[in-house]
Amino acid sequence: MQFCRCVGIAVSVFVAAAGPAAAQTYPTKQIRFILPFPPGGPTDILGRVLGQKLTEQLGQPVVQDNRPGAGGNLGVEVLAKAPGDGYTMLLTSPSISISPSLYKKLNYDPQKDVTPVSLVAQIPNILLVHPSVPAKSLKEFIALAKAKPNTLNFGSGGAGTTNHLASEILKGLTGIKMTHVPYKGSNQAMMGLMGGEVDMVVIAVPPTIAQIQAGKVRPLAVLSDKRLATLPQVPTSREAGVANFEVTVWYGMLMPGNTPREIVARMNAELHKALTNNDVKEKLANAGVQPWTSSPDEFAKFIRSETTRYAKVIRDAGIHAE
Repeated sequence: MQFCRCVGIAVSVFVAAAGPAAAQTYPTKQIRFILPFPPGGPTDILGRVLGQKLTEQLGQPVVQDNRPGAGGNLGVEVLAKAPGDGYTMLLTSPSISISPSLYKKLNYDPQKDVTPVSLVAQIPNILLVHPSVPAKSLKEFIALAKAKPNTLNFGSGGAGTTNHLASEILKGLTGIKMTHVPYKGSNQAMMGLMGGEVDMVVIAVPPTIAQIQAGKVRPLAVLSDKRLATLPQVPTSREAGVANFEVTVWYGMLMPGNTPREIVARMNAELHKALTNNDVKEKLANAGVQPWTSSPDEFAKFIRSETTRYAKVIRDAGIHAE
């Protein structure tokens, strides 16, 4: 009996020590890096910059694997089914917080099947109107919309996309009524705005700067907590008169749900190191992406808060996946 107790204690000690030891030697082979959206977009650009830097830091290849489909959910399904050994990770967007309310059924459990590692970046959104709209400020736009309910329309990249939900948040905060015009992607929505097909669009900042400078669209507010160096003349949404209207396109790293805490902590540290590297910061700045870091627990809390926020918007607006 005494012998069994000693063996049990020895095994427990060995298992407890194995986690930190594994983290110290990790990784010993290539890491699969799932990007759940098509090549060429911001997820792909950010993923390739991070993948290259992590390859340098870890001494093992970090290999990008584009798995687009189902609004980012196909890639998450692949991640959820992968072993929790630290050799599969995924770059997520707000879709991880939007999908639970947008889709009737998911082939993964967002609470159990994924492990938050760290926030890594964000891209601010901006609210734009067509030059023909007689509103020079966000307050004037809201007043116009209230005076003429459902006569103004807004474009988006499709039902349930971040730019669609941002416009629904504005409707909820101000009580205005507008008509939604979904496009097959935010770039098409931007083209629709420039062509006068829609009156307003909320969209990520980077692809809009040239059109703003050319006078093809009019910016009314950036949906962030501070003004942007690239557009210093454009007020924040709070400055423009609407509080709690900060909506960014954020990105974070996930691993499978049963990944050991020590490996998650190691990858978190490596991400922080990469995102504070001057070369990485310069590459991201050139793409209009702002580095953003957190602890695993902070990221988990953030996902929960965003899930709650978007659930209310989706429920109140009666939005369903197309």
